[in-house]
Amino acid sequence: MSARGRSYRYVGPVELKAAVRPGSGGCRISSAAEFGDWIAGRSAAELAEPFTFVVGVDGALRLAPRRSEHVACAGGALVLSAGEISFVREADRWAVSEVSNQSTGYCPDIGSWPEVARALDCVGLERPSSFTPEVVFRWCPGCQEHNIVREDDFVCVFCGSDLPEMWNVDPTA
Repeated sequence: MSARGRSYRYVGPVELKAAVRPGSGGCRISSAAEFGDWIAGRSAAELAEPFTFVVGVDGALRLAPRRSEHVACAGGALVLSAGEISFVREADRWAVSEVSNQSTGYCPDIGSWPEVARALDCVGLERPSSFTPEVVFRWCPGCQEHNIVREDDFVCVFCGSDLPEMWNVDPTA
């Protein structure tokens, strides 16, 4: 656990982490000016779909194109949260229209929301009050597969075992 909140290590396919190269992380955004410069360089096609994001252990938002892997966006490092984010232009400013914790590489708990909110507030972006949608991840102790829990059905889709109510995706945490 970091001083800011729980940190998440990458739990996805090892070959994706092995492909991460030094200096290849997402664009670090820690101010409104940095966000303004970054968003100005996005095409209409890019803005039409969500972006990949992580919040690094330094609390800063990092952004990358949607088809980027979260582990690449994070430069292979630990994160405080990860997911997908969309932006919309409202009058004369940008705002977050949707933000989820959908990252099957880091599987962050919905409790990581305060870190995302803090990072977005530092950038001066209007935002929702929580993830939209919230994705619930669990690791199955029976078959050792990662699951997305849907409709509060805490049953492993791979082996049918009951899944824990509390986040347990990283068994080393």
